[in-house]
Amino acid sequence: MPLPLLRPFPAVRPADARAQDVAAPPYDVLNTEEARRMAQGRPWSFLHVSKPEIDLPPETDPYAAEVYAKGAENFERMIAEGVLRQDDAPCFYVYRLEMGEQVQTGIVGAASVAAYESGRIRKHELTRPSKEDDRVRQVEAVKAHTGPVMIAHRPNARIRELIAAQVADAPACSVTLEGVKHTIWVVSGSADVQALTEAFEAEEAIYIADGHHRSAAAERVAKARRAANPEGKGDEWYESFLSVVFATDEMRILDYNRVVADLNGMDAAAFLFRLESDFTVEPAGGEAKPGQRREFGMYLDGRWYRLKPRAVPETGDDAVAALDISLLSRMILEPLLGIGDPRLDPRIDFVGGIRGLGELKRRVDSGEMAVAFAVYPTSMEDLMAVSDAGQIMPPKSTWFEPKLADGLASLMLD
Repeated sequence: MPLPLLRPFPAVRPADARAQDVAAPPYDVLNTEEARRMAQGRPWSFLHVSKPEIDLPPETDPYAAEVYAKGAENFERMIAEGVLRQDDAPCFYVYRLEMGEQVQTGIVGAASVAAYESGRIRKHELTRPSKEDDRVRQVEAVKAHTGPVMIAHRPNARIRELIAAQVADAPACSVTLEGVKHTIWVVSGSADVQALTEAFEAEEAIYIADGHHRSAAAERVAKARRAANPEGKGDEWYESFLSVVFATDEMRILDYNRVVADLNGMDAAAFLFRLESDFTVEPAGGEAKPGQRREFGMYLDGRWYRLKPRAVPETGDDAVAALDISLLSRMILEPLLGIGDPRLDPRIDFVGGIRGLGELKRRVDSGEMAVAFAVYPTSMEDLMAVSDAGQIMPPKSTWFEPKLADGLASLMLD
């Protein structure tokens, strides 16, 4: 019998009053030096598991075998010392994120690898083999999924009702990390666990929002373990991956902007002249943050501009072509600036919206970049349309905020 889309699991999580000591930002939002500084004086920070190179000499290759071994050693030590403990029985967990006025509440569960393989858990990004390799090695070393995948589901009244009943009680833990409040409730009652399982099973599909490399790595781990365990029953924990599932109407995607190092042989005046054949170009008094789709901000030569296409190319049913980021590539980046594949071209870089438009200005004014483009955020509807069509978004199309913490729940493998 196939596994349910989302099932309860016995999480490894911080012991009482230890969550603040343990919680850490996701492994991929910090570089090694930032992680080392953040973990200084914090022996139980989960960064010692997710970025274990911080405990080795500075010249250590972060992908060396001893790094993964150190992460496993640190994880085992945290369990042995009682800082982390595993629940006795499978549970779901309610996870609430609060960042200013943004509040979203979802369910932590073990998502089915088989559902990912069949396309019921849908993706919208390509992955890089090197990053997949890193996550596979980390998972196999610590024998657990420690980095949660953020997943979206369409609004579901039954799931919302079940969550509301749980958050009426006192939480198991609440921590604040870099201005974001993370709160966890444990769902252990058998009737509640069954009701949530059934509610998610009624979903036709759910959508990976953030964590494509982690989910792809989970598939690889599962395939390898199936091959090594041909007598498996199909319900082993390696058949699942750690996920937090939120309703789309509670999630927030920020803009993901572009900076380009040069003007492809043009000066600013020539570039503006070329733009004006396809866009209305209006100088802005201040930051030109796009207020709607089909509008772009541009910072060039010390000044902000608003760009609007004079005519939008027909895209038909192509969900990817309809994205503003695709429009920017098709009308400016490719024909004028010579940016072919943005995944490979070193002349382009990407700036998450959490940094604000001031970061675009700073990078151009510094001389590092020649021009910056501010893009209207991709919507959840766009993401689901692309995923439903089996298409792939351009790189760096979505920036989700707030982000999940590492260390508040881990899924042990068999």
